[in-house]
Amino acid sequence: MIHQRQEARKQLLREMCDADRESFSQGKRILQDMKNKDLSHLIVNDKHGIIYCYIPKVACSNWKRVMYVLKQSEPYDDLISIPTELVHNPKLFPRLIDSPIPEMKAKLKHYTKFLFVRDPFVRLISAYRDKFQGHNKDFYKAYARDILRLYGNQPTPPQSVDEAYASGMRPSFYNFIQYLLDPMTERRRPLDEHWRQMHRLCHPCLIKYDYVGHQETLQEDAEQLLKILNEGDIRFPPSFENMTAHDSALDWFRTVPLEDRRKLYELYEEDFRLFGYRRPDELLDGEMMSGFWG
Repeated sequence: MIHQRQEARKQLLREMCDADRESFSQGKRILQDMKNKDLSHLIVNDKHGIIYCYIPKVACSNWKRVMYVLKQSEPYDDLISIPTELVHNPKLFPRLIDSPIPEMKAKLKHYTKFLFVRDPFVRLISAYRDKFQGHNKDFYKAYARDILRLYGNQPTPPQSVDEAYASGMRPSFYNFIQYLLDPMTERRRPLDEHWRQMHRLCHPCLIKYDYVGHQETLQEDAEQLLKILNEGDIRFPPSFENMTAHDSALDWFRTVPLEDRRKLYELYEEDFRLFGYRRPDELLDGEMMSGFWG
């Protein structure tokens, strides 16, 4: 059953990529420019012949813990004890684009390549909770102040996250969606990796992944993948922190008008289609309006 599910995911990717020639052509251009920053999310373990494309808000801390353990000569009994700050150090893991181009091409051809994905809307909720509901100084300075100013009716937001949160001032979930939908957002700078579309981080129409895991079946997929990598002794840690249930998406989107939900789906539609996530009809169909706004 697990093996069949995995083959179905890879088959869907092949079919979707073959059908979308325009996106595939863009991917080929990225491949021709192998030092392109668009490939910066692919990290490498040469000892084990592994390439992992990490996607923030999709168990990437724990998969980086696994990649860290694979670097070590001694096994770890408790991966969760490895500090998050350590595994998110950008200098910790070699990146594919740090290799000479001939080596990059050889590794892409011969190494085992994997990624993990998640329902796109649930991933957005998780990113909002983590970066804007918590006490995050960096994201307040980089994003929250502008979001409050542009969409939260706060022309002069506090300078510091301490002042803002002391007064209960933080971007609403709808403010965050307004920011994502604003055509000026990406003109100012690329979307942050925590809410950038998954296919734009990992380019599944460019790179033929050997394993496509889903957050929704994380523990089963992790166990199967570790066996494929001949690392069955590693126990993948359970992911409880900041978990967002799929069923709660309805509640989160109650404050988002129907038209904006539809626009948001268009923005992330390729992620839904490539990775086999169903269109969330309950959020996008007009007859739901009375249930949301009544």
